[in-house]
Amino acid sequence: MADAATIANTMTVAVGPVILMGPPGAGKGTQAKRIMARYGVPQISTGDILREHVRKVTELGCKARSYMDRGQLVPDDLVCDMVAERLSRPDCKRGFVLDGFPRTVAQAEWLDQYLEGKLFENNGLKRIPLVVIKINVSYNSLLRRLAGRRSCPTCGRIYNVYFQPPRVADLCDVDGSLLTTRRDDCEEVVSERLKEYEQETLPVVEYYRAKGQLHEIDGERPMEAVTAEALGIIENGNRL
Repeated sequence: MADAATIANTMTVAVGPVILMGPPGAGKGTQAKRIMARYGVPQISTGDILREHVRKVTELGCKARSYMDRGQLVPDDLVCDMVAERLSRPDCKRGFVLDGFPRTVAQAEWLDQYLEGKLFENNGLKRIPLVVIKINVSYNSLLRRLAGRRSCPTCGRIYNVYFQPPRVADLCDVDGSLLTTRRDDCEEVVSERLKEYEQETLPVVEYYRAKGQLHEIDGERPMEAVTAEALGIIENGNRL
């Protein structure tokens, strides 16, 4: 276990930019929160940014809403403008964890250009290199993680029929309600989501692999082991 001095140090040093990649169900959100807790840097999700701008009716949010209302994808340049605004805030000064960005090679190229002009405090404003971590989980495991999810419509508790089943099949342990399956968790929908992810992100994965910045982690291991390897990559890559 880290001592108090080590924990205090990780909460003050510059971490730099970290990208977490991986398919739905790989555990990116969980690992992002653990990295945040370790270093005190924010998790940046493009979905959260988009919802914030739309909710606050900002100029960028209004532009994005016009595409969303027509059922169209928000263009790269607009997404990048939102990300730039978020990364300019004071809480990103020592670094940040990007979850869900970049999704395209154009976004990855934009991020490289953005980071070239951004300095992080680390022994005299030394720029810290980007660390890209991809969490790998097999297709069958992802299918079980996602398609196995069930939820209680009354209390909201989440179960998984394979990994965390209720004591009585199909019934909530808390209030006995009949568990339901979200449409997004149906096997056919999950399968399509995973295929779309692979097609969409493969060029981005290969972009960072070619640059020598891609680190791949086996996400089928226990959560603590995945976290330990991710933290090791960040600390070794940035010499924290």
